[in-house]
Amino acid sequence: MSTATLQLHEQSATELAAAIRSETCSAREVLEHFIARHEALNTSINAVVVRDFERARQAADAVDQAVADGAPLGPLAGVPMTVKDTFEAEGLVTAVGEPRLAQYVAPRDAVAVARLKAAGAIVFGKTNTPRLAQDVQTYNDIYGTTNNPWNTKRTSGGSSGGAAAAVAAGLSPIELGSDLAGSIRTPAAWCGVYGHKPSYGVVPMRGHIPGPPGTVATPDLCVAGPIARDPADLSPLLDVLAGPDALDAGAWQIKLPGPVGKRLSDFRVATYFDDDFAPTDSSVRAAIQAMQSTLAEHGATPSPVNTLPGGFADSYDLYDRLLNALVGAGLPDKLYTKAKRGAALLGLLKRTERGTLGGFATRATGSHRDWAANDEARQRLRESWQKFFNDHDVLLMPAVGVPAIAHQHKGSLFDRKIRVNGQDVAYTQLFRWIAPATLAGLPATTAPIGLSPDGLPVAIQIVGAYGADHTTIAFARALREAGIGIGRPPGYE
Repeated sequence: MSTATLQLHEQSATELAAAIRSETCSAREVLEHFIARHEALNTSINAVVVRDFERARQAADAVDQAVADGAPLGPLAGVPMTVKDTFEAEGLVTAVGEPRLAQYVAPRDAVAVARLKAAGAIVFGKTNTPRLAQDVQTYNDIYGTTNNPWNTKRTSGGSSGGAAAAVAAGLSPIELGSDLAGSIRTPAAWCGVYGHKPSYGVVPMRGHIPGPPGTVATPDLCVAGPIARDPADLSPLLDVLAGPDALDAGAWQIKLPGPVGKRLSDFRVATYFDDDFAPTDSSVRAAIQAMQSTLAEHGATPSPVNTLPGGFADSYDLYDRLLNALVGAGLPDKLYTKAKRGAALLGLLKRTERGTLGGFATRATGSHRDWAANDEARQRLRESWQKFFNDHDVLLMPAVGVPAIAHQHKGSLFDRKIRVNGQDVAYTQLFRWIAPATLAGLPATTAPIGLSPDGLPVAIQIVGAYGADHTTIAFARALREAGIGIGRPPGYE
């Protein structure tokens, strides 16, 4: 059995699982292929930072024995994969780039990791994140910087930056990421792979850091979801991951509805590509225009919408309030006290506008009464989105307004700048296009649609009604089948 003939890293996870079941290739053979790619290619991008090769080999051998014995197999049996280092994996360090956690060895698997393993997946490593997953770039003092496979002078994104880079470079066929502020969607967009942010609450977050190790409560806004080179892998992975946590499993189960169609012409498509509140670079607009031409050629008739439910700027402000309240709840006591004092002082100075340090301090230390009012506004907004999707199946939006930015580690999120159409704009604009779906808990699938003039991936975000995860994924598959997509990074074919 020749791995060269099979081109294993070019196969989808679904194809690899089928090949292993049929004994076209062995689980051990597939694993060794990806380990060899890791050893040859990981140094240039620094995506995989924790390795578990020997236990993975034992697990692969066990799968091969089960195949030989005719034993029952899970849907991912023998498929090697990596997981984002925000997820606890039993026996492995889960540092999340935080020096205080550098020696923390997880005593058990996160629920999502346990479900992947129960389905037969073989976790052979963990991928890099920014410190405590709190940036749109991936770098930290423990593991260093993760580079973008398309251009190592550019960031891979964050916080699932190591995850997206590993998948783009063919070091792993699939990944488990998490998304609070675009942490699946932005890295997937910048690395040219497919990522899915599920509907809120569909995938348990227990065992995810942050919060602190051992946290039981489900964090607001945050979700866990799959990243893959082939969009055909997203729905099978979601099916493995979805379902209530143990605390809820006695009362309810999840059955996500199937997709509304398979071809582009099957979908009622809405589009929202332009807004002065979140300007997009000309390179992103050019790729979107080319995609729209292809949609028309395949019988899809997009309907541009003039505004988003709740208004883009207003809903972003609500998202920012809820996001900062969540971040504030996780601050250490001393830092929280300092932030509260700073909020009082900056309030007197009237320096508490959104996107500033004063604005963060004020929103991160607000009262529960403030949060309850914001949550009520969110639930009303969700009703507006539900009505919106009575008339549309998917909404297409930019995933992020610019292609991957150059590494930029100096300063804070509040004083960095990015370039959009030759102009300096606030770094925090990188979080704007992802906000509507996160705020309303909606599913959103990121799909690559082209390359910028600099050879960097450009992607769109496919948003759907709550629970319509398989519909947004199916639209991503339809885009690819219509020829809308990109190849693989040079040097990582």
